[in-house]
Amino acid sequence: MTVQTVSQSKGWILIVEDDPSLLCMIKGNLEQRGYRVNTAPSGEDACRFLEVSRPDAVILDWMLPGMSGLEICRFIRQKAALRDVPILFLTARSDECDVIQSLDTGADDHLVKPCSMDTLDARLRALLRRHRVSNKKLVFANLSLDPETHRVERDHVLLSLGPTEYRILDVLMRHPRKVFSREDLLKRVWGENVHVEPRTIDVHIRRLRKAINQSEQVDLVRTVRSAGYALDDGALGH
Repeated sequence: MTVQTVSQSKGWILIVEDDPSLLCMIKGNLEQRGYRVNTAPSGEDACRFLEVSRPDAVILDWMLPGMSGLEICRFIRQKAALRDVPILFLTARSDECDVIQSLDTGADDHLVKPCSMDTLDARLRALLRRHRVSNKKLVFANLSLDPETHRVERDHVLLSLGPTEYRILDVLMRHPRKVFSREDLLKRVWGENVHVEPRTIDVHIRRLRKAINQSEQVDLVRTVRSAGYALDDGALGH
């Protein structure tokens, strides 16, 4: 099928929400703020829409009839034509483990409802700005990352990264050799207002190292004690 695209001054948004009154309220408010909005009351409806359309961003509830929000998120990330579409979870699930799970599944942001429309609008604008940054292929040493296809290669060998590891690598490759503290990476990868323990970064850095550093290859992720992490082709020990 041909993927439809629509240019809009503020963006074309798909809202996936099974509460009719909430869906109507969010849709009306976003339209008043200059967005074009389509809606889907279930995961199945959302997937049918996404098979032929490519919105600028998706607002996604977690608990839906049939397919869950996590399943829809995976569906989007597995589609070549959709995998870079920003996904914002708007859900009542507020535990830290839920936030981490949604982000690890591939979401870009996690907002707990109820929330103000000003907050939702600000998060959407931030996501759309971030994803409108240049999609130029990034290269560092023998490592490459293509934002358009989400392909990561080292020595022309395709690597498999989880969604969070991919986003961390994207940050590091856009600023090679710059040292990022855990707090910096948390803000850039998870957003300003998502509460995640700083040590969570260490877990994802270990996974990233395992994914990009094969046997006998130089470890490209440098640990700077008491400071953070950097992408550095001179990283040799930790």
